[in-house]
Amino acid sequence: MQDVIRKAIETVLGELEIIDVDFVVEHPADITHGDYATNVAMVCAKQLGKSPREIAEQFRVALDSKISHVAKIEVAGAGFINFHLSRDFFSEKITGILSAQDTWGTNDSWKGKKVLVEYTDPNPFKEFHIGHLFTNAVGESIARLFMMNGAEVKRINYQGDVGLHVAHALWGMRELGIRAEDNFTARDLGRAYAYGATAYKNEDPRAVQEIRDINKKVYDRSDDEINILYDAGRKISLDFFEEVYALVDTKFDSYFFESEVGSKGKELVLSHPEIFPLSDGARIFDGEKVGLHTRVFLNKEGLPTYEAKDLALAKLKEDRLGVYDHSVISTANEVSEYFKVLKKAMSLIYPELALKTEHIGHGTVRLSTGKMSSRTGDVIPAVDFIDEVADAAAAKMDGGGKTVPTERLIRDIALGAIKYATLHGNIFQNSTFDKEKALSFEGDSGPYLQYTHARIVSVLEKARGVGVIPSSKHKPEAPYEIEKTLYRFEEVVREALSERAPHKVAGYLTELAGAFNTFYGNEKIADAEDMYAPYKSMIADAVRITLKNGLWTLGIKAPDKM
Repeated sequence: MQDVIRKAIETVLGELEIIDVDFVVEHPADITHGDYATNVAMVCAKQLGKSPREIAEQFRVALDSKISHVAKIEVAGAGFINFHLSRDFFSEKITGILSAQDTWGTNDSWKGKKVLVEYTDPNPFKEFHIGHLFTNAVGESIARLFMMNGAEVKRINYQGDVGLHVAHALWGMRELGIRAEDNFTARDLGRAYAYGATAYKNEDPRAVQEIRDINKKVYDRSDDEINILYDAGRKISLDFFEEVYALVDTKFDSYFFESEVGSKGKELVLSHPEIFPLSDGARIFDGEKVGLHTRVFLNKEGLPTYEAKDLALAKLKEDRLGVYDHSVISTANEVSEYFKVLKKAMSLIYPELALKTEHIGHGTVRLSTGKMSSRTGDVIPAVDFIDEVADAAAAKMDGGGKTVPTERLIRDIALGAIKYATLHGNIFQNSTFDKEKALSFEGDSGPYLQYTHARIVSVLEKARGVGVIPSSKHKPEAPYEIEKTLYRFEEVVREALSERAPHKVAGYLTELAGAFNTFYGNEKIADAEDMYAPYKSMIADAVRITLKNGLWTLGIKAPDKM
């Protein structure tokens, strides 16, 4: 409807031969002022040499009765034009939501386009910590927003299975006596990595030299003993990561590894000496010449750095997955400047790929203890964090309701709390995770939305039990206020993708849940004597569908019972 109104205004502008008008069509802050409002008259005033109210009145007359489902147009204030939608619009929208079910909220703005979304990117041999958990939540929501907007999405995970961090872990494994044939775990690998990284950081001469030697041997696979230890550790890491992905409801379509792109990255750098000149024995990209910063693409030992590998990765994605329309790489914003340099270098080698590559540098989520570190071993493993939140959720639910919480339900609530807390604020800004607030069942939290969904399921069961059959035959003359919130979901989904802002979905769902709980507090739904109950049950079901689809967009489960 927003687009319909905008196009109608543009038609009038054309008839009046008014050009270059940057106007908005938006929802008024005060719902009594209508369902949509525009400032077009105020924007045109100077160009036409008339007062905004005079122009607004001219637009009102020109638009009157020309826009389907607009019952009234009025001029307000200094020259705003307000649009009031008809009763039929809202009831037809409710019927449409119930008919659409799982497809409600989707649109075709990206239909026919293939989009790659790369995110999470944990490194084998290191702990899968809560930083990875939060970046997974952001990346998954971006992928699902593209899907809601009609795109064919391919989820990608790029993992560093070679590099100095691997050498740190392998050296640590040898020092700690962890052998390939031992029944070791991913947690043991994280411990070994921390041990090696600390020794290297402290500049222990023996450790530094041995770790550098191991690093080279991993790249060229020249040492059978190292190869056996490496292969065992890599498998343990990747198998454990799959367990975490299943837990958080992420399924990747394709995996890429640094070991696949190292040689190609080195070849690209060496074949373009004009782009990557020698500097003190290394090959660099002189970013300072283009207002960025300089980065090394081949180090003094001739090994490709992250930069060279990422350069090769862009082409490997296309080779493996076919031509795509857009590629998103979602990481923490601490590497945003790095990606600016990378994209500039890419534009000189693969210009067409650089144009369709987007980096989303999101903020970090901190705990009360501060930022997570993977260099010192002072990290919080993701599974431990989920368990801690799940234990708190279980304690909160113990004896608090009719449903006996299962382990799966408790996990879903814990993950709902974590994901909502990650996504309810602007993803480009840093935030702090507050466990008590995240697990609140009373507002602005994932569990609150999950509880509202379950509550509606229960209400609808009660309504069916007393013979209330959903119908739009009888409805009040004026729409319920919640109807004026429900229909906006489509707009929110489109806007959230356009602005890379999943928090808009989270905020909308919280507003909708609040509106429903107010509606339910004032209206009877499971009442066979109420002539409007069948219509109110339709509204409740439409809210349920919207909450379910919106929570799915955020990667959150919508339990039927809580």
